[in-house]
Amino acid sequence: MSDESLHLVLVLSTAPDRATAERLAHALVTESLAACVNILAPCRSVYRWQGEVCSEEEWPMLIKTPSDRRDALCARLRALHPYEVPEIVTFAASSALPDYLAWAVEQTRPLPGAR
Repeated sequence: MSDESLHLVLVLSTAPDRATAERLAHALVTESLAACVNILAPCRSVYRWQGEVCSEEEWPMLIKTPSDRRDALCARLRALHPYEVPEIVTFAASSALPDYLAWAVEQTRPLPGAR
């Protein structure tokens, strides 16, 4: 890998249902913004929204991308997401297997002819 300043970033988000999670995951990987998206089993989220306490089933997503693709990934995820205020939380990985990071970088380079 040529740029040693790159790090792996983990982006946490949720979707209201499995179909939405899969649609978001496929878009992010197809558009070379994410190397991999893990869609986890549904969970129960309890949160306050517009003055009311809500309890909803959601599908967590763990999205992996190199640090130089984080901003583009987050912008695209926000644009595609059905929630008014989607959960988009990023974590910088303190370490990653160098071969995995190199693979993630390779998977997120724009494809030839892509904008």
